Amino acid sequence: MKTKNKTTIIAEPGKQEVTIIREFEAPRALVFKAFKDPELLVQWLGPKDMILEIEKYDCRTGGAYRLMNCSGSGQKFNFNGVMHDVTEPERMIRTFEFEGLPERGHVSLEAATFTELPGNRTKLTIHCVFLSLADRDGMVQSGMEGGVVVSHQRLDELFEKMLVK
Repeated sequence: MKTKNKTTIIAEPGKQEVTIIREFEAPRALVFKAFKDPELLVQWLGPKDMILEIEKYDCRTGGAYRLMNCSGSGQKFNFNGVMHDVTEPERMIRTFEFEGLPERGHVSLEAATFTELPGNRTKLTIHCVFLSLADRDGMVQSGMEGGVVVSHQRLDELFEKMLVK
């Protein structure tokens, strides 16, 4: 499927934040559900050549999660966080920590806003704030942009399948 929507990632020099903006050809309730429902999450989050495994996904205010992207060669890339606010279908605020760094504590705070658009469309805005500029730059340099873009393309494909029914 060739999508007509593009993912925009804004990472201004010298700022400890990243903003991700994307529109989807799906109603807001469905886009939110794709972020909340673990059965849907495993179908779109992460690279196509990896399998997402969920150790824990308690997507409610006060909940927590731990996910693993697993490669065919057995490599695992783990990440975790805490759900600070889940207000369906408007907003999800959580922390994010990649576990593959030499030391713990490189945590970002992510606020995802789901905005209803005309024509059963949705605008997703994710604002991420990092503890330091070095943490933000490390995330940007890690190839996170490619992973986000691919995940959004996979999400488009999932919506296309779900909305055809």
